[in-house]
Amino acid sequence: MSESGLTVLDGTHLRSFNPSLPELNGSVSGAQLLEIADSKASTSLFGLSLPQNLKASALSRVIAGPGDHADVTFRQTELDKDKASKFLSDYISAIADELKDDPLVVSILDGNTLKMFLEDEDDYAMLAENLFTDMDIEDKGKICKNELRNALVHMGVEMGIPPFSEFPLLNDILKKHGAEGEEELGQAQFAELLQPILQETADALSENHVVIIHNVKVVNGSKLRKLLADEKQFDNVVERVLQETKSGKDGLQKTTELIRSFFEKHGKDFGLPPSESNDAVVLLYDAVFSEVENEESVVKADNEFREYMKDVLKKFAEQLEDNPIYCDLDD
Repeated sequence: MSESGLTVLDGTHLRSFNPSLPELNGSVSGAQLLEIADSKASTSLFGLSLPQNLKASALSRVIAGPGDHADVTFRQTELDKDKASKFLSDYISAIADELKDDPLVVSILDGNTLKMFLEDEDDYAMLAENLFTDMDIEDKGKICKNELRNALVHMGVEMGIPPFSEFPLLNDILKKHGAEGEEELGQAQFAELLQPILQETADALSENHVVIIHNVKVVNGSKLRKLLADEKQFDNVVERVLQETKSGKDGLQKTTELIRSFFEKHGKDFGLPPSESNDAVVLLYDAVFSEVENEESVVKADNEFREYMKDVLKKFAEQLEDNPIYCDLDD
């Protein structure tokens, strides 16, 4: 699934994936099996290096009991082919389930963005000019060769350049093309030197993609659906809302207004996006509360209030499933 040039990994890729074990000579240890499973999941997810918390959560879904002890015990266990095959399938499914609940937002750097710049002379000329201007801090009309490194950093993931830490081959490419030292370059020389560097980087990325995880939270209603399915947890939320709304000074305030105010303050605790995130959150609240019936909506009996709350949360979950909200956690 893609969103604004980014890719959202929500488990869909893995659900259509049918993993198979390599040829085994006898049994396989849990540790070896996890390496196989992680490698197969990574391959299916564009070569993504799976985050440790994702792997740990998926494993706890499959083995008996969460925690370090169960993990260590499983890694030391020997499994025959049938048990290993079942674990592999279950573990891949567990990763898919984890991603459905908490999707990852990534950029897949495969060289295509760079090639788009390079294939159009005007686009490349503008790119090189803008980069030169940004690097020429002192406005001398000259920059040092070693500024090529900073130019690549400045381009960044958005323009198809991975971080040096994720793609150290960039160091070799710069060295190969002599983009080092204090020798000064004019704008035309800079553009001439930059072009083969970008071309070689694009070619390298087309062979070995780099996947960058963004610090973005996808709020898709999964946490709300779990809340609604857990009667005890849902009742606790209702009680919390009732206590806060009953303590309000205005006894005539409408139920709709009371609940909206509560969730704007505390909704993040229950799987709603922070109310201050962006305009999409305001539109979400407007859409939900325009749907719920609010005639004669002063606070009613507790059992009626409970059903009203359930209706509101269901609508939030439906809206978020259809139109997930993306919250940049770096903001």
